[in-house]
Amino acid sequence: MKPHPRPEEARRPASDIRVFASSCTLHGLGHIFGPGGLTPRRGLWAAAVLLSLATFLYQVAERVRYYGEFHHETALDEHESHRLTFPAITLCNINPLRRSRLTPNDLHWAGPALLGVEPAEHAAFLRALGRSPAPPGFMPSPTFDMARLYARAGHSLEDMLLDCRYRGWPCGPENFTVIFTRMGQCYTFNSGADGAELLTTPKGGMGNGLEIMLDVQQDEYLPVWRDMEETPFEVGVRVQIHSQEEPPTIDQLGFGAAPGYQTFVSHWTWVPYSCPHPPYSLMGCRLACETRYVARKCGCRMMHMPGKGQAARPCAAPNAMLRKDACTCPNPCASTRYAKELSMVRIPSRAAARYLARKHNRSEAYISENVLVLDIFFEALNYETVEQKKAYEVSELLGDIGGQMGLFIGASLLTILEILDYLCEVGLSPSWGRGKESGHRLQEGLGSHRTPGPHLSLGPRPSTPPCAVAKTLSASHRTCYLVTRL
Repeated sequence: MKPHPRPEEARRPASDIRVFASSCTLHGLGHIFGPGGLTPRRGLWAAAVLLSLATFLYQVAERVRYYGEFHHETALDEHESHRLTFPAITLCNINPLRRSRLTPNDLHWAGPALLGVEPAEHAAFLRALGRSPAPPGFMPSPTFDMARLYARAGHSLEDMLLDCRYRGWPCGPENFTVIFTRMGQCYTFNSGADGAELLTTPKGGMGNGLEIMLDVQQDEYLPVWRDMEETPFEVGVRVQIHSQEEPPTIDQLGFGAAPGYQTFVSHWTWVPYSCPHPPYSLMGCRLACETRYVARKCGCRMMHMPGKGQAARPCAAPNAMLRKDACTCPNPCASTRYAKELSMVRIPSRAAARYLARKHNRSEAYISENVLVLDIFFEALNYETVEQKKAYEVSELLGDIGGQMGLFIGASLLTILEILDYLCEVGLSPSWGRGKESGHRLQEGLGSHRTPGPHLSLGPRPSTPPCAVAKTLSASHRTCYLVTRL
């Protein structure tokens, strides 16, 4: 409980620092601005208050810095489900173009960029394909579209797909969607494109997913003319398991399946983040950014890039796209990943080779060199969620600041309001400026007339109220006298 102010303090204006210090809830302030002169005790109190205030401000700055680092906590949990949505399955033949479908016009436009075939080598390359060279007077077309080239010369799913079953039910090319990637024309199963209903499965294990038999058509593979960065030396298909919201990046994230083997792919769902916002794909954002950049710098659109305004022409992205700051795409707050495990067995067996050759009207050697089987299924109907939460909320920041404030300076939010109220009183007080001027004038008067007058009466004095001060100003000498009862 604070002591009652003395009568002379009670008559001081509210803007007086001593009045404020005597009633403020900030600890130690009353000991610094109390009545009397400067004493060692008052100096120690001032040093203690300043030291506590500095420590408090340092702790606040440290807490704010920690909050700005956006620390998070990760929670891993496993859930069971009675039915899961089957993922999108994208597959591409490793060979981008069929040799039987290439024309001299294709070589003129796409030969140097795709195959490393220079114009002077076109005739030799066509002979290597078993084709006749371009006739004399050949004139290339004025325009060229890479998407049309891959649609015409790429591997057709109708020719590649020998058998297809989903959960034991037959499927066919109509259940796949054509999509263009960096590997050329590819096909996606269960893409959900054009509002198609997504397939689900109520069970895990073999026989409850997608099983397809493919012919890689190795006799249609292009000859390796020159060793380039993207020259394929292998045979088979590239496969990627991804969500329907994410565009496939099969050239980077796809796995390979080779002819002569049956590949079993068991996978499970992994949901890294969870949030209520609409689906957002990091790969889709980067692809859209890359498309805008290439269109602005080169005036062209690569085959796998979205858009319909420009024809897809052979062009290379500028080296500036390799910079990390070329595209600014924030991390998604929700995404889905599929972890997988692969195992393989040889096909066909000696007992099955003759049957498959007779069924597909091929030789046993052709079946062994070109046919593969993919069996993709859920390992179990469960999924893992990885949820990230803030490790330091705003409420915790305010709680730490309040605790440090109470520990070091004994203050609270109301103390800050008291200080603001006092500053308003000081700024709005009309006697703020006049008080300083009167104080200077009073000091001048006391300094010029420190000797007593010529006559000092010791007789009875009129009574004055206790602690009263009478102020008289002489008009002739401009002298200020203070008369006080002793």
